[in-house]
Amino acid sequence: MILYPAIDLKDGVCVRVLHGDLGKATVFNTSPADQGRAFADAGFHWIHVVDLNGAVEGRAVNAEAVKAILGAVSIPVQLGGGIRSLDDIERWIEAGVSRVILGTVAVREPEIVHEAARRFPEQIAVSVDVRAGKVAVQGWTEDSDLDAVTVARQFEDAGVGALIVTDIDRDGALMGFNVEVFGAMADAVSIPVIAAGGLASVKDIEKLKARKGRPIAGAVLGRALYTGAITADEALRAAA
Repeated sequence: MILYPAIDLKDGVCVRVLHGDLGKATVFNTSPADQGRAFADAGFHWIHVVDLNGAVEGRAVNAEAVKAILGAVSIPVQLGGGIRSLDDIERWIEAGVSRVILGTVAVREPEIVHEAARRFPEQIAVSVDVRAGKVAVQGWTEDSDLDAVTVARQFEDAGVGALIVTDIDRDGALMGFNVEVFGAMADAVSIPVIAAGGLASVKDIEKLKARKGRPIAGAVLGRALYTGAITADEALRAAA
């Protein structure tokens, strides 16, 4: 299982938010580059970066912070938030992003995801952000009437590298993973599933690994890692 420590960017700094509410942001590091370097030095093999402002506004807002992270680390970075076109995708891949995450556009313009996955095999991920059973878009500020599996199955044969499934109701709340939600998605599609939202302790990683059915490919670590509720060493040992 691959672990993805998260760097959520708001107004140029690293924050954690509660249930996606930008009004409830806690700053954990004013230097995104330093945070990226710390995660790489801790032994992680990927970094998960989200431009929170960009996700709401539909355009890159924290581009300089993202570029600073890319310049500070040699491990791969996956990036989401405000990426809405093929030109956006190409620019970020040329800038050094290893995998681009598409959320809102996957719901509203799925043909862009298919074309992007054709052009950039295994470098496209789809973000499926779930609140009360339905997929949310536009930086989680709007709800669709689609369920998560319906959205995910649109990309079953598209060449998408991963599905990042976020449980918004638990995100940032240290409530523990809802293993059933992630497991149901993993069993429904053949695309590798990365679990996000709610991780509270090393036990959550152990539960993901122990569930029966198709394995969960990865997990995003957020607030629990920043607050010390889980350490990099114990997380990596549990995932190995």
